[in-house]
Amino acid sequence: MTLLETYLPVFQFREFHQVSVEAAPADLLGAVNLPGVLDDPWVKRFIKLRETPGRLLDALGRRSLMRDKAAFGLADFTRLGRDSDREVAFGLVGKFWQFDYGLVAIADARAFERFSTIGIPKLVLNFSVDAADRGCTWLRTETRVYCNDRKSFVRFLPYWLLIRPVSGLMRIRLLRRIADAAAADRAQSREKNPRC
Repeated sequence: MTLLETYLPVFQFREFHQVSVEAAPADLLGAVNLPGVLDDPWVKRFIKLRETPGRLLDALGRRSLMRDKAAFGLADFTRLGRDSDREVAFGLVGKFWQFDYGLVAIADARAFERFSTIGIPKLVLNFSVDAADRGCTWLRTETRVYCNDRKSFVRFLPYWLLIRPVSGLMRIRLLRRIADAAAADRAQSREKNPRC
């Protein structure tokens, strides 16, 4: 069973993307955690745009909980684990449609699994790998969201429809950045440890 299935087997929203890459599965999953790989400047600009209304409200003296809050990023996720050289998964809990994402701090994978407060959706983002033809590897990402009551579903749906196209572009860019980082890391290792 995958980490995705373990932590979010039931969901209403799903996004999936994949690319074929000339790299070893271990290198690709290792690249997910390399510093800066998931810090795409284009993604940062989109997040800044997404957060602008909340920050504007704060600047105008209306409380939106965005004041002094760092921009949203992978640091907001809880690492759920890594399944050898097959998959790595991250979890997030919050009212994502709110200006400040309505995030709930989750200590670890076990706390994520047990979390069940009504009205607060759960999200799992994973990166997985699988063998492809001619020595290539499929690098995939899937995002699932589960809303545990009708009210949160109704509130999340328009948000999902609004962000989904840009979210898809973000995921595709992240896959390319992971592939590029794995190739660069591999090349650097060969320079340090030549075979001959």
